[in-house]
Amino acid sequence: MIYLPILLVFVLYFSGIPIAYALFGASIVYFTFFDAGMPPDLVLQKFITATASFPLLAIPFFVMAGSVMNYSGISKKLMQMAEVLTGHLVGGLAQVNVVLSTFMGGVSGSANADAAMQSKILVPQMEKRGYSREFSAAITAASSAISPVIPPGIVMIIYALIAQVSVAKIFAAGYVPGLIMAGALMFTVTLISRKRQYKPSRDKRATGSEMAAQFRESIWSLSLPFGIILGLRFGLFTPTEAGAMAVLASVLIGIFVYKELEVAHIKSILLDTIYGTGTVVLIIVSASVFGYYLNWERIPQELTATLLEFTSNKYVMLAVINVFLLIIGMFLEGGAALIIIAPLLVPVVIELGIDPIHFGMIMIVNIMIGGVTPPFGSMMFTTCSVTKVPVGDFMREIWPFIIALLIALLIVTYAPGLVMFLPGLM
Repeated sequence: MIYLPILLVFVLYFSGIPIAYALFGASIVYFTFFDAGMPPDLVLQKFITATASFPLLAIPFFVMAGSVMNYSGISKKLMQMAEVLTGHLVGGLAQVNVVLSTFMGGVSGSANADAAMQSKILVPQMEKRGYSREFSAAITAASSAISPVIPPGIVMIIYALIAQVSVAKIFAAGYVPGLIMAGALMFTVTLISRKRQYKPSRDKRATGSEMAAQFRESIWSLSLPFGIILGLRFGLFTPTEAGAMAVLASVLIGIFVYKELEVAHIKSILLDTIYGTGTVVLIIVSASVFGYYLNWERIPQELTATLLEFTSNKYVMLAVINVFLLIIGMFLEGGAALIIIAPLLVPVVIELGIDPIHFGMIMIVNIMIGGVTPPFGSMMFTTCSVTKVPVGDFMREIWPFIIALLIALLIVTYAPGLVMFLPGLM
């Protein structure tokens, strides 16, 4: 019976109830109707006190930063830079799609936001250049998986809070996996484009002077994520303060450099921030209460012992966990999977001597693959909804990109030195 709340979470979630309410409802049922030895009033108090967390302040700041960047012209400059760098390659606009998602990681940190934006902007342009709409939607969804892996992704902050690891180090750890994912997708795009004869979007490679000119225009956009990491590295500000600095920098760039940010945008930015923050924070505090139930019944400790009885080889364990996460990711939304599963698996990997920061990147890459995988991938639904591509047609085009992302996942999993190189410098 102690596992009934976990079963209840899944039942409620698949019934269409938002994950935050499912987690909180299951927790209340346990502490109310089971002999847990704790009054439900104290559980409600836990729900309130969970919000009194200084690191949580980073979330509204980074959500606002992403919104400001979209209105300030920063996203447009990143797209132009991506076009100059990769437009001459085979499958030019598809390559631009991947590179733009890589750049956008430092801007939005949201896979669904990236997928929606590129579905509106790039997919129509790709259709005009002879790309099929299904292929365009597939590469847009697949490339959007990169955005949360490149800092400052919101899922990184959530994982850092759950696993109690350094936000700065988890940010630093994201660059190499993100670039590996981008490389795998660009290689796949090249193979498919050659077979289907998708042409470059530029007649020839950009000259040095063109690249330099575009770099000068985009330097402010490109420097933002690196500025955040460097500021954290040298102790100029905390992760929470980094979010505030990102907002301030984006506003200044939008007003004084690109001159596209206007007073009329304030309402939209505030609404985006309120909606985005409310959703994420509600999930986190609900997960905190659910985590209280898990620890009360010592479920993470029992799972750790059970898995260690199965194998004590960390490489085998990582393979088992990856398969498990990939299956879960086919049915659970990424953020929900991270919040439910991370508290259970982090103690297991720590016991085996796996760095929790390295494991965090494995989990994040995993759940991003889940976001483009049928039947419940959130980026799949976002992209199909905006582009009006039937899910069946999307599924036929997405498989080569899923295979590419799985190869990237294997590299991230079994080459910890690559992932931990940058965090090791901090």
